[in-house]
Amino acid sequence: MDIDIIEETENPMLHRTDVRFEMVHEDATPSRLSVRDSLAAKLNKDAEEVVVHELDTKYGMRKTVGYAKVYDDAEFAADVEQDHMLERNKIRADGKEAEEEAEEA
Repeated sequence: MDIDIIEETENPMLHRTDVRFEMVHEDATPSRLSVRDSLAAKLNKDAEEVVVHELDTKYGMRKTVGYAKVYDDAEFAADVEQDHMLERNKIRADGKEAEEEAEEA
């Protein structure tokens, strides 16, 4: 999967960069987590600092256009992002998931 950055917009008030990207893939549309990991590797960031918001693949095409927010630190992501986006991207929000997992065990 090749990821090309189309546009980067700095957002210093929220300690993040908004990124529009395009990727070409051979098989079906990749999962949000695999896209997040690949984008984080390309930008030299930790995976928990990247929140993928959109993935748009046109029917029958092998090209996906997406939108992600890349934070300076994972704590900024946990403070700013909505809980459902953190859950979709498997980012721990203020240790809530860690506590829930400990209670289940």
